[in-house]
Amino acid sequence: MFKSSRGLLAGVAILALLSGPATAEIANNTLKLGVLTDLSGLAADSAGPGSVVAAKLAIEDFKAEKPDLKIELMQADHQNKADIGASLARRWIDVDKVDAILDVPFSSVALAVQEVVRGTKTAFIASGPGTSLLTGGKCSPNTVHWTYDTWALAHGTALALLRAKKDTWFFVTADYAFGHALESDASEVVKSQGGRILGSVRHPTDASDFSSFLLQAQASKAKIVALANAAGDTVNSVKQASEFGLQAGGQELAALLMQVTDVNAIGLSIAKGLYLTEGFYWDANDGTRKFADRFAAQMKGKRPTAIQAGVYAGTLHYLRAAAAADSSDAQTVVAKMKELPSKDPLFGEGKVRRDGRHVHNMYLFQVKTPAESKAPWDFYKLVETIPAAEAFRPIELGGCPMVNN
Repeated sequence: MFKSSRGLLAGVAILALLSGPATAEIANNTLKLGVLTDLSGLAADSAGPGSVVAAKLAIEDFKAEKPDLKIELMQADHQNKADIGASLARRWIDVDKVDAILDVPFSSVALAVQEVVRGTKTAFIASGPGTSLLTGGKCSPNTVHWTYDTWALAHGTALALLRAKKDTWFFVTADYAFGHALESDASEVVKSQGGRILGSVRHPTDASDFSSFLLQAQASKAKIVALANAAGDTVNSVKQASEFGLQAGGQELAALLMQVTDVNAIGLSIAKGLYLTEGFYWDANDGTRKFADRFAAQMKGKRPTAIQAGVYAGTLHYLRAAAAADSSDAQTVVAKMKELPSKDPLFGEGKVRRDGRHVHNMYLFQVKTPAESKAPWDFYKLVETIPAAEAFRPIELGGCPMVNN
């Protein structure tokens, strides 16, 4: 769909901070960061250019704390293809000497990048992907996984619905690593709580016609039709579910990953009532609102998604750790990220566990009705705060070799 040369030519250096005296461990007193994201495809709205802006804002805030380092920021489009993402990562590591790769939406791309980065001097600070394998069986000493994962999303949303006696489920699942993991994690919750899985169907990414998948879900008569997909696929499946009358027939939709940009694309008249789990919402408090205003000033009024917020917070914590360690070596800096508690205005206080999972509160939201919304991008009402200690998979259950060996 996209030309492969486009992503390979997309790296653009941006000088962001003032220069200063050289340090002993950071070569040329410079840290090089690269936002590897989807700049033109399915996730361009929820990650993409907004992730680049979020990284710039993190650098700007780090500058106020540590003006003696120079930071270069690059960006590239992986086009949602694992081979292109891996190729770009190799070039950044071998040729451009990038110290940290940021974002990387789409789990299949992130898993490929993780293997390229493993054992190198480059860190991987993942915000865009959801697969819990990044901190499970595929964990790496080079990687920190920031914003969310399939375990957290599945448990947050599924448990709430099961408590409300919504106990029969049908899955409409994106046919790639993220979708498979999300369905698997949610299915485990449903079964553990005495619910039943009535069926599932898998669809290709960037699908335009969900009719056959939704008709199967409708025929199942499941109380919950769970959408184990993301971005444009979630938008299209929610819109078409409304057209087919699933909700009117008594079924409910659970969007297992939804961003504010998705709600904006769908519209409150259709998205109203949906439950979702997020790690960040722009209108949560004064700190998130202030960041959202800075972000919107560079993004034509758009409010940041949780993925973009995670790029900001992960970048800021990485830079603080690199400065504290006086090093750009990936494993040294990641170890320092695990040693230092994290604190920022978007996620509050948190920590990075031994498996690389950043732990923070998660939140169960419900999408407002049009009457409840008082302003543009006023989409969510808080249903429940999920404490950090409960929000993510227990570390001993992930199978991470760094933990269990």
